[in-house]
Amino acid sequence: MKNNQAYAELMAYQRDTEALGKIAERTGWDQETMMPQGAADQRGIEMAAMEGVLHARRCNPQIAQWLADAEAADDVAAAQLYQIDRSYKRAVKVPGDLAQEMARVTSVAQGIWARARAAEKVADFLPTLREVIALKRQEAAALADGGDLYDALIDDYEPEATAESLGAMFDRMRPRLVALRAAVLAAEAPAGLSGQFPQDAQLRLARDVATAFGYDFTRGRIDLAVHPFSSGGGNDSRITTRVVESDPFNCLYSTIHEVGHSSYELAIDPDYGMTPLGHGVSMGVHESQSRIYENQIGRGRAMTGWIYDQMAARFGPLNVDGPEAFYRAVNRVHAGFIRTEADEVHYNLHIMMRFDLERALIRGDLAVDDLEAAWNDRFLADFGQVVDKPSHGVLQDVHWSVGLFGYFPTYSLGNVYAGCLHRAMRAAVPGLDAQLAQGDTSGAVGWLRENLQRHGGLRKPRDTIAHACGFEPTEGPLLDYLEAKFGELYRL
Repeated sequence: MKNNQAYAELMAYQRDTEALGKIAERTGWDQETMMPQGAADQRGIEMAAMEGVLHARRCNPQIAQWLADAEAADDVAAAQLYQIDRSYKRAVKVPGDLAQEMARVTSVAQGIWARARAAEKVADFLPTLREVIALKRQEAAALADGGDLYDALIDDYEPEATAESLGAMFDRMRPRLVALRAAVLAAEAPAGLSGQFPQDAQLRLARDVATAFGYDFTRGRIDLAVHPFSSGGGNDSRITTRVVESDPFNCLYSTIHEVGHSSYELAIDPDYGMTPLGHGVSMGVHESQSRIYENQIGRGRAMTGWIYDQMAARFGPLNVDGPEAFYRAVNRVHAGFIRTEADEVHYNLHIMMRFDLERALIRGDLAVDDLEAAWNDRFLADFGQVVDKPSHGVLQDVHWSVGLFGYFPTYSLGNVYAGCLHRAMRAAVPGLDAQLAQGDTSGAVGWLRENLQRHGGLRKPRDTIAHACGFEPTEGPLLDYLEAKFGELYRL
């Protein structure tokens, strides 16, 4: 077979696999937003069947032959072959019946977790969690080739990262974060925002803010979910948010966060559509987009000034007086229970705790029955607070119910990448704050689209960040940014 023919046949086959994967992903979106509760068991069967079809396609021996025969004509083709080869080598290690059972169990587990969370009953979820972990350990053992089980799972979300490298990064970050937290909490805290903010008005604001951040509603939509997420890509990338009527920042910043994820997917070069390069290259890089949208842009003084005007126009006078007080309220530091509501100073400490706990679960060093106590003990040690209820503790995150072990550390890695991107963007885009103060994000998001988002999976994760920034990523820019921002805010 001629090399160009083998490549063409492989890419045609891959496009169908990618299309089926999009259908499966949209089915998952429906489960979290619109599916009737009574359909959970049936949906599990449907998801397992779809996973069976996808797994068989991903393990097709013909892929190996195409890979052997194909020759890359350029850098894009080389990247396509690299990604297909990587996916194939991982897929063939996992038995098909195991892949299907994981799809079924994790689909059903989401509903069990949600009900246990609503009822504040950890015991109702533990048997299911035990089953999920057993399946994930089987998968990790198949992938690891005798190596570290947790590393094998991390590789699904952040290729070439390891527990050792991530742990070393956390060890370097922790002293400066803890010192900053101590200094901030010892200073006088600004007033927080209070009041009642009706759901419909919050959702209208969320939609308008999403539009201001460049979200394309002709290829996306906003819905409500227990745990906000984004889903899809190409010409169909959807987001969800949630509403607490006493806390409009929950809805507002969840929306901006998910817009960052979805905008990455929507900005990828259309020529990469329905190919391995047509989606974000890793969860760490993906998270860099959601975090820079949410924090460095969305919580910055310039953008919060515009958001203040929008809120005052919609909700009437606020209890914080003026844009500067509003900026301080948005960035108020407090040691809360909930990761998704955590301020920038505390956020990475939440991730470090989860990283240690889930690594212990996968390695067998922590029993599922001991997880709640371990969580509560660690939270008291790290945050100085006693967890008052499971939804504020071990039941707050959806991730473990759906088998996303190895995913949590990519949140902090995304923060690190966002710190690097922010430094580079500030140097490259003149007059950025003047634009943002008018609600004009085009300079910021345009820079991100051009330098990172449009390239999709063309480069490896760290190379993607280095290409955008012009320097190798480290945690230094993030920590410098946090110390400068909160040092000024709290007059340290």
